[in-house]
Amino acid sequence: MNIGEIAKRAGVSRSTVSYALSGKRPVSEDTRRKIQQVVDELGYRPSASARALANGRTSTIGLVFPPAGNHYTGMQLDFIGSVVEAAAAYDYDVLLSPSGVDSDRSFQRLLGERRVDGAILMEIRLEDDRADHLAALDFPAVAIGRTAHPETGWWVGLDHTALAAACVHHLADLGHRRVAFVNRPEQLLRAGYESAHRGLDGFTKAAAERGLTVRTYCCGDDAASGQACLEQILRDDPDTTALVTLNEAALGGLYRGLARAGRHVPRDFSITGVVASRWAETVTPQLTAADVPAEELGRRAVELLVERLDQPGAPARHHLLTPPISLRASTGPATGSPQP
Repeated sequence: MNIGEIAKRAGVSRSTVSYALSGKRPVSEDTRRKIQQVVDELGYRPSASARALANGRTSTIGLVFPPAGNHYTGMQLDFIGSVVEAAAAYDYDVLLSPSGVDSDRSFQRLLGERRVDGAILMEIRLEDDRADHLAALDFPAVAIGRTAHPETGWWVGLDHTALAAACVHHLADLGHRRVAFVNRPEQLLRAGYESAHRGLDGFTKAAAERGLTVRTYCCGDDAASGQACLEQILRDDPDTTALVTLNEAALGGLYRGLARAGRHVPRDFSITGVVASRWAETVTPQLTAADVPAEELGRRAVELLVERLDQPGAPARHHLLTPPISLRASTGPATGSPQP
């Protein structure tokens, strides 16, 4: 069923039907009522493309979210779900674009064909060509994460520097002196992923401040890599008594490696890090961690984007979140250290 059939049955022109449905021009009440009666009888619903042509909006948000490796991690899927749920509350659909750079064809189609009203960018890099490209086009976008120059952008993010430092101070307060850092995969660090770089920076500076002996490791986003990384940590320094991790996908493997090495958590070895709460609570013992508020980050990103769409020209806004460490059961005093 289309506008032409409605016009024929209502005895009016196609343009009159279009004006009545869009409200762009006034139509007499009698004519509007006659058209509405036909619409109701036929159960007509204008297509999304027709609505977009009529009002210049697609009612769709683009989520530009490349998988960091060869698959999405649990935390990444949490972010996708949070954006979809928050967008639905504003009556927006979400189109996922797994694009990594501004030359990516999916990313270009998203922009060039105007498939979306605005975009949310994830997996942010310190130097991010996607963000630069969107800013140059003045295309409405919000990032989950910060580039190296976040002052003028719209974004929400976690303060990975402060959170990694808080984990170090927590372990140091428990008497740990030899601590490892388990980061994201090496290719992400080379590519400039901001969470990996800022987390490493926070860990390194806090460890120096507390006079700790530390080693840092990159680890693949999977359990097998986590186990291999833990085994390498103990080979490099068997006296290591604790670690901080940003890699929730490797968490199960880190625990398995400790169990196979005969290290009891937290009696012999403590683990903490920056991990979404539902993943921190799936391991045994549950992980003491700075909980990543994926739902809040997704919701705030959508809110900022809707604000930007509704108020073109509004000054840029952002939110930087620093959640506290949730004390669970994976950290304890270093062996030989007195109870605090």
